[in-house]
Formats: sequence, structure tokens, C-alpha cells
Amino acid sequence: FDPSVLKTDQFEVGLLTHKKGEVWPKHYHAVATEYNVLITGSMTICGEVITPGTIFVLEPNEVADPIFHEDCQVLCVKVPSIKGDKYEVL
Repeated sequence: FDPSVLKTDQFEVGLLTHKKGEVWPKHYHAVATEYNVLITGSMTICGEVITPGTIFVLEPNEVADPIFHEDCQVLCVKVPSIKGDKYEVL
């Protein structure tokens, strides 16, 4: 993540900000698992509407398809941190 709170080859931590209606390409990670907490806002991810405090995990090869209903902040921990392990789904 850029910027990252902490980044090593084992994991990285980012506080991500997304604007309401922002288009985020569908993607997946072949190796990494993402552990996420929605801090503020409302969004849909993998068909589920979530609200602040919701924890959601994206396993390897699981497609992330977020829809941001409000401005959102997401705390995300990606394990491991592998450059290039992000693949867009067309």
C-alpha cells in the first residue's frame, strides 16, 4: 500500500481512503490474504453490505469487487507483502 503504516516482506499495513462512488477495479491476490476492518463509511464487498467495525477477509484468489456507498476508510493488513501479487479481473 502506498502510503503504508508498516511494510515488510512478511506483511504490510495500510489505512486506505476511498471516496463515495470511486471505481476500484475488481482484483485478486494469488498468494496474499487481506485482513480488513471498515473504519468509516458504508460499502459492499463480495455482495455483502458492510458498516463501520465490520471485519472482512479476502483469501487468495477471492475477487475483491468493492462498491463505496459513502466515503470510506479501511484498515488493511496484507500477508505476505509480495510486490506484483495483484491481478485485475476484466
